[in-house]
Amino acid sequence: MRAMVFDPLHPGPDGPLRLTELPEPVAGPGQVLVDVRACGVCRTDLHVVDQELGGEAGAPKVPVVPGHQVVGRVLALGEGVTGLAVGDRVGVPWLGHTCGHCGFCRAELENLCDQARFTGYQRDGGMAERMVADAAACLPIPVGFDDLQAAPLLCAGLIGWRCLRMAAQTPGGLRRLGLYGFGAAAHILCQVAAWQGIEVLAFTRPGDTVAQDFARSLGATWAGPSDQAPPEPLDAAILFAPVGALVPQALSRVRKGGTVVCGGIHMSEIPAFSYDLLWGERVLRSVANLTHRDGLELLALAPRIPVKTQVRPYRLEEANRALDDLRNGRFSGAAVLVVDPA
Repeated sequence: MRAMVFDPLHPGPDGPLRLTELPEPVAGPGQVLVDVRACGVCRTDLHVVDQELGGEAGAPKVPVVPGHQVVGRVLALGEGVTGLAVGDRVGVPWLGHTCGHCGFCRAELENLCDQARFTGYQRDGGMAERMVADAAACLPIPVGFDDLQAAPLLCAGLIGWRCLRMAAQTPGGLRRLGLYGFGAAAHILCQVAAWQGIEVLAFTRPGDTVAQDFARSLGATWAGPSDQAPPEPLDAAILFAPVGALVPQALSRVRKGGTVVCGGIHMSEIPAFSYDLLWGERVLRSVANLTHRDGLELLALAPRIPVKTQVRPYRLEEANRALDDLRNGRFSGAAVLVVDPA
């Protein structure tokens, strides 16, 4: 089968990924074989090929097939699989495996499991014609979303949803929310938050008027550069841009008791800042991965809004171009690889 493989010792001719013929995967106990139809391209994929992850996600598998926003159909069931059938349309997210019995797993905080393994990082992911996945990790894809439209929900959407859940815990309530970095995650979350009646303010790179107009078109009541103060203090802010310098900036924009949520898996170094930015019972917290509950909640809610994902499609063999376009901000919304049937 065809796959885009990341091996730092053997990069492709036009980027870090090489188009490779791999043996057909076989579903083991508790796993399913998935016929991949679409795979979203995520900023985490950039962190993978840039080899920036480590303490956040553990040691990588090398070589590896990246991709963790996977939509496909079940081709075969491994031993012991129940609840899924051949032909079911499923999504495979970043969190690909957990132990199921540690304190975190028992508390439905499996996103913090020390034995977690991640799709497209420690397990081969969806930038391929087929892949295997734990049946327990798979999520049902709602009717009304085609394969390409559904793919971004499986990481950009899920991380945004978990960030929103954390921001909603702000004492005094969440009425005014700032989103720093208006890419794939923010363009989904803006629609969800606006539907919930939350006022959304979008902060973009200075001079990026295209992203600002895009944010307004999706329900943001204000959009401007990240170095500009909002019209009113924020109740909470979510940082999707992996820029540590934005942390003290966001803290300075939230009211007393406000919350700043860091939504990325990796961030550049956070500069020192004075205690007065944190004082006043402000909260600074991170979001790690996702839970199965997050997936079920968002995928049930998305058709009700309904969320409209803006997608830039690429062929599987164009994965390097998709990564480069993502790195350089050449599109709005989300990049998705289209995997043609074999």
